[in-house]
Amino acid sequence: MKRYVGFAAMFAGLCFGQGAPGVPVKAIVTLEPRRGKDIPAIQAQDIAVEQGKKRRPVMELKPLGADDSLQLMLLLDDSAQGSFDTEIATLKQWVNRMPANAEVAVAYMRNGTAAVTAQFTKDHRAAANGIRLPVGAAGADVNPYESLGDAIKKWPASGAARKIAVMVSSGIEGLGGGYTSDNPYVNAGIRAALQAGVVVYTVYSPSEGHAGHSLWRTTWGQNFLSQLSDETGGESYAIGFGAPVSFQPFLDSIFEHLQHQYVLTFSARPEQKAGLQPVRIFIPEKDASIAAPGKVYVPVSL
Repeated sequence: MKRYVGFAAMFAGLCFGQGAPGVPVKAIVTLEPRRGKDIPAIQAQDIAVEQGKKRRPVMELKPLGADDSLQLMLLLDDSAQGSFDTEIATLKQWVNRMPANAEVAVAYMRNGTAAVTAQFTKDHRAAANGIRLPVGAAGADVNPYESLGDAIKKWPASGAARKIAVMVSSGIEGLGGGYTSDNPYVNAGIRAALQAGVVVYTVYSPSEGHAGHSLWRTTWGQNFLSQLSDETGGESYAIGFGAPVSFQPFLDSIFEHLQHQYVLTFSARPEQKAGLQPVRIFIPEKDASIAAPGKVYVPVSL
């Protein structure tokens, strides 16, 4: 597919001159076909951004490719069931498939922390060696969303064009935040990812212990994983409530997503205080969809 980039900086400047103040904000977005397999040519003017139900000027849509830096962290649940063991070779092959510009890290989620087994490196073979058998202890996945936050705290400061986390987990939150879309622990993980500009992809994999085969806990675990991915601009993958036959189709889909990612720059309305603001990013007319974060960090006006 040919990529087309639209530049609307002049248009945005005219908007500023007409009394519509704004600050430039960037977001990583992924183009997807709405029907079939082909993505039509999309330019900046084809994308709409709403903040507070009001349209904001789109300034630029820049494709991300081999010349743009990429950091990808593989977050694996240390309480995964034995079915995970058969996926280790698949995960290693996938890491080795990453493009040359990708820095890859590996960490294991355990009791709200992220134990890094491979630091960010372009040596994909070395990164793949950080993938090991999980400990498999029941309850180690007590809060994967805190583990995500811990991983983001350990993420080295860099000017990477995009940051991606691929989180393999049951999604079960065991600290009692409630089975609701307003779970504070899940929301904290989402907030940490949004503030750091990390797009999170999630793959459901059941955990050890009673919670791992509790239908209602599993249901909400998958709901939480989907919420996390949806709100950060990623994708969530699961097949039923059991272990996937293979991670391969999910990993292939994530790899395909990486080929169709862009930096979208638009003029956001500043608030009195800097912080996360809800936005709606969509393609109103072309036969294409867009995966984008549900909130963006908006600084105060200069």
